[in-house]
Amino acid sequence: MHIIRFRDPAGIVRRGRLEDSTVRFGDSTYSMDEIDVLAPCEPTKIVCVGRNYADHAAERGKTVPDRPLLFLKPPNTVASHRSTVTLPAGKQRVDWEAELAVVIGQQCRNVPLEAAMDVVEGYTCLNDISNRDDQDREQNWVRGKAFDNAAPMGPVVATPDELAEDARIELRVNGETKQHSRIDQFFFSVPELIAEITTHLTLEAGDVISTGTPAGVGPLSDGDHLEIEIEGIGTLEHDVQTPDTK
Repeated sequence: MHIIRFRDPAGIVRRGRLEDSTVRFGDSTYSMDEIDVLAPCEPTKIVCVGRNYADHAAERGKTVPDRPLLFLKPPNTVASHRSTVTLPAGKQRVDWEAELAVVIGQQCRNVPLEAAMDVVEGYTCLNDISNRDDQDREQNWVRGKAFDNAAPMGPVVATPDELAEDARIELRVNGETKQHSRIDQFFFSVPELIAEITTHLTLEAGDVISTGTPAGVGPLSDGDHLEIEIEGIGTLEHDVQTPDTK
């Protein structure tokens, strides 16, 4: 099942089902053009995982860590499907990073490995937009990772049965494929990430774990149109713009 969060023509926020490009809520049906697609969940935090693909670690000149490399994106980073993201002003390099995101379905802490999938509502697509100018200068990556709208996600939450273990992940910029991999290339699996993260902090329903990006990251430019497609979920689309500093 594909769960979509949207604002209907009357302005009411709903959670419905997306079936063959038709949105269903109760007895009502809508076309995608009739609604505003919202971010698929409202996380209190996004826990991101760095260097979880060996090929991406290599392209950044880094090694794969011996435990998950974790950092946070706060709620202000959330942006929705079909949104336009304004990039930080005056930066030389702000990169795309296509990622599989895990949506947590219930409050949890100290989740054992064997029970980790019990707390997963489903999966969505996420772009971990990264300001490299500042990320490479600071330790906690606030400027590099936590700026407004730095985590577009969506368009739906796909229930776990929709996602194959080797699902394809692909990012296209203006129609050109830049990243292409499969999620079975993770160094740390989804259950391992949940078990490790909940050892240290409580996850709330709607929180997100973003599982890392494969090789092929690159710089965004004003006017770029991005598509992040994950097999079994669908395609997140958004645009970017650079602010006019004149």
